[in-house]
Amino acid sequence: MKNNFIKRRSFLKQSSLISAGMLAVPYANFGETTTPGKKENPGAQLEKKLDAKWIRSLYDRGTATTYLKSRNELAYIGMPVGGIQTGMVYLGGDGRLWLWDVFNKNQTGVVYKNIPWHEKIQFNFDYVRPFDGANYVEPVKDVRPLEQGFAIRLEYEGKTVIKRLQQEDWEEIAFEATYPMATIRYSDPALPVAVVLKAYSPFIPLDEDDSGLPATILSFSIENKSNTPVKISITGWLENKSCLYTAIDQQYFRVNKASAKDGLSAVLEYTDSYNWADEPFKSAHDYGNFCLASLNENTRINTAAKLEFTDGFFTADHREQSKTEHGNASIASVGNDFALKAGETKTQHYVIAWYYPNLTFESLKKEGGRYYANRFKSSVEVADYIRQHFEKLSTQTNLWCDTWYRESTLPYWFLERTFLNISTLATTTCHRFQSGRFYAWEGVGSCPGTCNHVWQYAHAMARIFPALERDTRERVDLGVAFHDDGHIGFRGEYDEQPSIDGQAGRILGIYREHQMSADGAFLKRNWPRTKQAIQFVLKQDTNGDGMIDTQLENTLDAKWPGEIAWIVGLGLACIKAGQRMAEEMNDTAFARQCQTFVDTGKANLEKLLFNGEYFIHRPDATKGKTVIGSYDTCHIDQVYGQSWAHQVGLGRVIDRQKTLSALHALWKYNFTTDVGPYLKEHHGGRPYALPGEGGMIMNTNPKRDPLPYGVKDAWQVTYFHECMSGFEHQVAAHMMAEGMTEESLILTRTIHDRYHAAKRNPFNEVECSDHYARAMASYGTFITACGFEYHGPKQYIKFAPRFQKEAFKAPFTVAQGWGTYAQNKSGKSQEHHLEVKCGSLTLQTIAVEKIEGGKVKSATVRAGAQTLLADVQQEGAEIRIILKEPITLSTGDKLSIVV
Repeated sequence: MKNNFIKRRSFLKQSSLISAGMLAVPYANFGETTTPGKKENPGAQLEKKLDAKWIRSLYDRGTATTYLKSRNELAYIGMPVGGIQTGMVYLGGDGRLWLWDVFNKNQTGVVYKNIPWHEKIQFNFDYVRPFDGANYVEPVKDVRPLEQGFAIRLEYEGKTVIKRLQQEDWEEIAFEATYPMATIRYSDPALPVAVVLKAYSPFIPLDEDDSGLPATILSFSIENKSNTPVKISITGWLENKSCLYTAIDQQYFRVNKASAKDGLSAVLEYTDSYNWADEPFKSAHDYGNFCLASLNENTRINTAAKLEFTDGFFTADHREQSKTEHGNASIASVGNDFALKAGETKTQHYVIAWYYPNLTFESLKKEGGRYYANRFKSSVEVADYIRQHFEKLSTQTNLWCDTWYRESTLPYWFLERTFLNISTLATTTCHRFQSGRFYAWEGVGSCPGTCNHVWQYAHAMARIFPALERDTRERVDLGVAFHDDGHIGFRGEYDEQPSIDGQAGRILGIYREHQMSADGAFLKRNWPRTKQAIQFVLKQDTNGDGMIDTQLENTLDAKWPGEIAWIVGLGLACIKAGQRMAEEMNDTAFARQCQTFVDTGKANLEKLLFNGEYFIHRPDATKGKTVIGSYDTCHIDQVYGQSWAHQVGLGRVIDRQKTLSALHALWKYNFTTDVGPYLKEHHGGRPYALPGEGGMIMNTNPKRDPLPYGVKDAWQVTYFHECMSGFEHQVAAHMMAEGMTEESLILTRTIHDRYHAAKRNPFNEVECSDHYARAMASYGTFITACGFEYHGPKQYIKFAPRFQKEAFKAPFTVAQGWGTYAQNKSGKSQEHHLEVKCGSLTLQTIAVEKIEGGKVKSATVRAGAQTLLADVQQEGAEIRIILKEPITLSTGDKLSIVV
């Protein structure tokens, strides 16, 4: 197929130029990335000067991160609170919904804006766009294309008090940031009640359909703290702004239609046209409807509400269809009344749903609109589905939150930061078409085609919704993006050329998706093309030394010549995964070929690309350093291949001591507690970390090379001076795996603190636009903290926690279920416990780690009251329990091992 799509560089330039109405600017002095006349420092900050008490606190269990009104921490909060791949609705710090990017506009950034900047950055621009971190520098807040909220009326001791559930009306509001469910507490010592909101969209690991409902559930619990009865009225409202961008003249009118049936009291909000033949209107991207619903008994419905917070607002019950002409506000409300005895608490449940099915990408029309349109025909149907299945949806979502946050022994902040980036799936970075195909930008509206050299860093979806990743490997990477020579077009239909790191990452992903399967059917079905893809990588070693040296595209948007440590290492991990898959497919000849490649490449990588301290980029013998590259600098991804290997249990692809040396070099030269001094001397980078904030710089120049990147006038050079959280998370995951626990926690916490709600939206890690996919590498740090490995077809699981070893508990997900793992040490014995919370888990081999040295003489294995026969093997600290017969654990089942 001929490639008619624009490249990423053109996309980034053109989209900005078009929006700004500007002409292209020559690069001129753009390449002056260091201060002229200054001798460059060897690293970002050699002396870290970290407080020992603060470091110790990183290990503490702590409590859920809670942001407070009294500390001015609520304004920027925007937690994605819709279903995955259903658009983007934010939950604000005070419990109101905002942003409302559900209309299929496909804009770049959560808000598109250009911010004047003090220096030239990418493409010589003197302003910052969403691609460059505009919404990092100047966070978005209070974008409300429609009105939504709740209010309560209290009657007690002869008084009547009305309070809107928003920031202005309460002395204190506390936002507990535990994605996917936030808890918001409203308090005022002058009032006899406490109000707690739990807001979420159903989120159930392994269940991508019920986690993909275009709706938000708002459950309000009100407690009477006084000694006297209190009468409560609660009312929620929603403005009808259906067809937001199309319904812009007198031809259109808005309709609110009430319905009450089978426990659902709802208002359908839609737009109609006086022109009955207006077919383009019905096919518009924003054509659809909203629903405001109550799941409670004796609900008041008002299809023509006025936002006048008097007693009448809490008593009106108007169920006749309401029609509102263009230019007038159309608001509906639902509400409930109840009494609370002294000390009593009652909970009321509400749903806001949306239905905007006309998702359109010009080149992907064959895929259809939004996936949820296969299941529902209106937003009322969505709300009614939630009503019918409310117990399951709410119970399972709460169970996951309890399993992830409340039952684990890991620090709350760590669990939050490593998991919350999966909320990117509930933003307009990600979509799912009616065909079932998953499709994504790199960040919101930025750089198309589910770019494989970005998405291969993201481990979260593969572990939480593995079926989506399996389908993407099969349908896209080995389907529409696959070419006869085995290469995978790195943006699917949008760019058909190969990306060498993306290709390697996708092969590793195929192995991971195979591991996250219950049996070998996925790999068997896809092995022929998988093998071709591996063979393509093998061919990129032109001289037979096991080191990839072909000049192909990489994630830093350039084609670097020579032998690049991070590409070579990633290639080795990829080929080792190929070896493992070939062995499982009984393709012994190909497995041997892969093993020979890995053995040869590993030896040469360690001999030729290790400078005694860290791994480098050896220039092409002919071109030298005339083309951009990382060369002798200390590059953030230099041992990325080994990092990937830890995610899928491949063992060593790079010598451990040399790997540790490289990671320590990254810590020494690239990590800084304040990027400010570094940025004073290195210019042009996009502001993903600001002076006063810490981070890990992409590249530093310990050798003080006057021309460290070969050239100074390439637009990509500025990448080297940035802090991009996805890369930082990758390093943190790797450090954790190698036993550099302290450094891993510090780096992860540094990112967490950069995204503190006092400064910006904690749920929006920014790279090339908002909610950037690469940031889902954070889940990899959780994986390595648990020392988790899993291979479903082999019925194998492993846990080897990196800290809290003597009293540890954490969640896990597998092919067909999820649950918790715990281990405890008492005297000389160790106990290990697996519990399945949902689904099932079939096992024959369980690997754990001996906490202290010594040989294990025996092990007792029980499933419930049943003792299981097992063999015990030990290699070093690793203990393998091999059951005589496989066992399947179902929901509620427990397995225990005592050694």
